[in-house]
Amino acid sequence: MGAEDILKELEKLMDNKSISKNDLMVILKEYAGIISPYDLMMATARMREDGKYVQSQYREKYLEIYIRYFIMRMKEVRDNNNDMNESIDMEVLYNSFPLLKTTFEKERLGENDDKFPLIYVITSLYTTFILEEPIHPVGSEFPGNLKVTEEKGNYFCPVKDNQKDNPNAICHLCLAEQTPNI
Repeated sequence: MGAEDILKELEKLMDNKSISKNDLMVILKEYAGIISPYDLMMATARMREDGKYVQSQYREKYLEIYIRYFIMRMKEVRDNNNDMNESIDMEVLYNSFPLLKTTFEKERLGENDDKFPLIYVITSLYTTFILEEPIHPVGSEFPGNLKVTEEKGNYFCPVKDNQKDNPNAICHLCLAEQTPNI
C-alpha cells in the first residue's frame, strides 16, 4: 500500500450511494497508520521551509498553527475511535475529489516516499468531513490582522473569496464562508 493508493480507495468508496463518517475514517486511519514519525518530521521541515516566505510578523503563528493542526492531526486521526454514523455530504465529497487529486499530485516532489501529500489529503478530509471545521483553524491569522472566526457554529474566513478564481486552492473544499464586509 502506497500513499497514492488513498485516491483509488476514495474513488471506490464514492461508488456507494451513501458514506458515513465511519466509512471515511476506516480509510483515513489506514493511511495515517503508514505515516511514520520520520515522515512527520520531514513534513514539518517542509512546512518550515515554506514558512520562510510568510511575512515575518505572521511566520511563528503560521508555523505553530499549521504544524499543530496539520501535522499533529495524524495522531488524532489514528486515535479517533468515535462511532460516527452520520452521513457525509456525497455531493461535496464528489465535487472536491478532483481538487484533492490535483493537490496530491501537485504536492508530490517526485519522491516516492514523500508522505506530505498524503498528510495533506488526510488532514483536509478529516477536518472537513469528520470534524466539520474549516481547513484553516479558527484563529489563523492573515495579513491585515484578519483571522478565521467562528460565530454561532458558522465559520468565516477573511480570504476565502481571494481564492475563488484559483481552481487549485484547497479553499474550495473548506466549509468556511467569506467573512462578511471584507
